[in-house]
Amino acid sequence: MSAGRLAGRYSLIRPLGAGGMGKVWLARDEMLDRDVAVKELTLPEGMAPKERADSVTRAVREAQATARLRHPGIVALHDVVVEQDRPWLVMELLRGRTLADTVREYGPMPPAYAAKVGADVLEALTEAHRQGMQHRDVKPANVFLTESGRVVLTDFGIARQEGQATITEQGMMIGSPGFIAPERLEGQPGGPAGDLWSLGATLHVALTGRPAYDGSAAERVRATLTQPVPVVPGPLGPLVAAMMAPHPAARPEARVVIDALRQVAAGGPLPPLPAGQAPTAPRRVRRRGRAVLWVAVATAAAVVLGAGGFLLLRESGGTPEAYTVPMDVCTLISSAEVGGILKTQRPPKARPGADEVGPTCEWPMRNTGIGIQVQKDSDTVDPWSMTPVTARALFENQKRYWGRYDDLDWTWPEIGVTTSQKAKRTPIRDIQGLGEEAFGYELTGPTGRVHSAHVFYRVANLVVNIEYTTLTNRPTDEDVKQAALRAARASERALRDAG
Repeated sequence: MSAGRLAGRYSLIRPLGAGGMGKVWLARDEMLDRDVAVKELTLPEGMAPKERADSVTRAVREAQATARLRHPGIVALHDVVVEQDRPWLVMELLRGRTLADTVREYGPMPPAYAAKVGADVLEALTEAHRQGMQHRDVKPANVFLTESGRVVLTDFGIARQEGQATITEQGMMIGSPGFIAPERLEGQPGGPAGDLWSLGATLHVALTGRPAYDGSAAERVRATLTQPVPVVPGPLGPLVAAMMAPHPAARPEARVVIDALRQVAAGGPLPPLPAGQAPTAPRRVRRRGRAVLWVAVATAAAVVLGAGGFLLLRESGGTPEAYTVPMDVCTLISSAEVGGILKTQRPPKARPGADEVGPTCEWPMRNTGIGIQVQKDSDTVDPWSMTPVTARALFENQKRYWGRYDDLDWTWPEIGVTTSQKAKRTPIRDIQGLGEEAFGYELTGPTGRVHSAHVFYRVANLVVNIEYTTLTNRPTDEDVKQAALRAARASERALRDAG
C-alpha cells in the first residue's frame, strides 16, 4: 500500500472512528469517483504466520458472504482488499447518526418512530437469516439513521455464517453485554432468535433512553441471566417483553413482530400476539461455561461506592477500577485552565460533541485550540461501559495504529483550517506519570515546526485523547508539547477528583 492509498484506487482521507477490531476511514474511490468508508481490520499481536494467514483467509471468506447480503437496510460491502497482511473492507459511506447518538442527544423516541426503526432493522435481519447469517451484535450503536431516512444495520464484522467460526472468535464471548441474548451467555451458539432478543434490547433504549440492563459489563451479564425484563411503558411494551423472553422458543416469529411494529408505526394499536407468543413470566436461567465464570469473578471483585456519583469497582490495591456513570466531558478541563493554556483572559466557550469514537469537547480560537475525547471501541455502547480490560486493548490498539503512519492529513475548521493539510508525525513516545499508561506524538508542518501535539492516556476503564494545536510562530516545539501535557494532566486531575 502506498501512503494513504489502497489497491491503487482508494485514497484514505481521515479516520472516522476506532474500535477493538480496527479503524474506519473516510476514503475516496478514485476509479468510480465516490466517497466510501474503509474498515481496517487488525489482527491480534503475536500470531504465528500460518495462523495470521488463515485468519486473513477466513476474514475474506466472511466478507464475501456478507457482500451477498443485498438489502436497503444492510450497509453495502463494495470490495475487500488484503494489504499489509490484513483485510480492508470497502463499504458504502452513510451520512447521518446512529440510534445511540440520536437517543443520547434527543431522548427517547416516539413509539411510532421507534416501531418504524425496529421493523426496518428486523426486515434486514430476516434477509440475513434467510441466507444463513446471524449478526450477533445488534445494538443502538450499530443501527444507523441516515439523512435520507434509511434505517441501516451496520457492522457485520462479527456476523456468523451458520456452521462457521468467525475471525473474532478466540474463545471469547462475542457481542456487547446488555445486548447479548441469554442463551448465548450460557455458551450456546444462538440463532435468529438471539438477534431478535438483541433488537428488543435496542428498542428498549430507543423507547426509554436507557438500556434494559445497566451497570458494568459483569452486572449487565448477571442481570440478563437472572433478572426479569424491565417494563417498557407505552404501546410497544408487551411486544418488547415478548422479544426479550428468556427462552428463545417463547419469542415471537420475526414476521409476527414486523407486522405488529408496522401497525404501530402507522398509528394503530399493538395487535394481539398469537397464542404462545405473549410475554412469559421470567425464569431463572441456568448458567454455565464462560458466563458463570465472568459473573463470579466480577462479583467477587466488585465494591460499590457512592462517592462523586460514580460507581467504582476497586481492586485490592484501592485504585479506581471503573467509572460507569456518564459525565460531561467539557467539565474535565476548567475555563481557567483553558485560558492559561491558550494564553487568553477570555477563554472560548466549550463546544461539546460526539462521534463514533466517543464524546468530545473542544475550545477553539482563531489558529489555536484544545480538544478532548473520551474514547470507546466499536463493540461498546459508550466509554462508561468499557472495562479495564477493553480499555487496555483500546489503548494498545491506538498506540499501534498511530505508530504505523508517518504522513497524515488533518483539518480543524473551527480554528480556521478548513482544507486538508499534510503533516508528518513525530515518533510515538511513552509518557510517564500520567494515568496508568500514556503516550504522545506531535505533528509537524512543511517547515518541520511542531504545530499540534496529541496525548493519549488511560485511567481505570477510560481512554482519553487530548489535542493542542497552534498555528502561530511564537511557541517553540517544546511549548506545544507541554501545552498538550498540561491539558492532559488537568483532565486526569478532574477524573481523579470525581472518583
